[in-house]
Amino acid sequence: MKVAIIGNGKMGKIVDRIAAGRGHEIVARIGREGNEAAAALTPERLAGAQAAIEFTSPAAAPANLRRLIEIGVPVVTGTTGWYEHLDEIKKHVRQHDGAMVYGANFSIGMNLFFRLAREAARLFSAYEEYDPFLFEHHHRFKKDAPSGTALVIAEAMRQSYRDRTPAPVSVRAGYVPGAHEIGFDSEADTVTMTHTARSRDGFAAGAVFAAERIEKRRGCFEFSQLLFEGFDESEVK
Repeated sequence: MKVAIIGNGKMGKIVDRIAAGRGHEIVARIGREGNEAAAALTPERLAGAQAAIEFTSPAAAPANLRRLIEIGVPVVTGTTGWYEHLDEIKKHVRQHDGAMVYGANFSIGMNLFFRLAREAARLFSAYEEYDPFLFEHHHRFKKDAPSGTALVIAEAMRQSYRDRTPAPVSVRAGYVPGAHEIGFDSEADTVTMTHTARSRDGFAAGAVFAAERIEKRRGCFEFSQLLFEGFDESEVK
C-alpha cells in the first residue's frame, strides 16, 4: 500500500518506520513547515497515496482532515483534542464520499481496556460504598488534558455511573508515553486497573493496521469498529 504520513513529530517518525517495516511504500512525508492551514496537502504532493496517516496537533488536525477528504485520500487520524469539530468532519466525509478512521487511542491493549472499564463500572456501580476514580499521566509535551483516552474511559463508565462518573485527574510531567488507571474505593478495600504504554510503537502499529483496512471503504469509523469487526461481545459476557 502507498501511504502518506502527515506530521513529522515523534509519532510520525514511528509510523514511518512501522509502515515501511510492514512493506508499505511511503509516498509523501509532510511536516508542519509549509503546511499551515493544510497548504501542503495538494493532489500533486499526495499523488498515488492510498491512505494517509495523520498525527499532528489539535489546532492543525481539522484543516488537514478536511483537505485529505476533499482530495479523496482515506485518512487515519491519531490526533486528539479536536473532537469539538468531529460532527462537522463526519458531515464532510459524507458529502465527499470519503473515508476516515479516528480514535482516542490506537493501542489494541487500550481498546480492550475500554471494554474492561465499561464492564467494571457496570459491576461496581451496583454498590454505593465504592467510589470510582480515573487518573491519567502523560509526558509534559502532550497538549490536551484530560487525554482523549481518559474522556473515552469516562464515557464508558458514565453508562453505569451517570452523575457519579469521575472527572479524570490529569498529570503532565516527564516523558511517560501514557498511563491510565481506573479504580473503585471503599472503606474496606480498593480495586484498580491500569494500562501503561511502554512506548509509542503500539499506537503507531494500530494506526497502520487501521490504514490497511480503510483503503477501499467509505464512511467514518471509530478505530474499535475496525479492530473488533466481527467480534461477538456475547462470547465474553
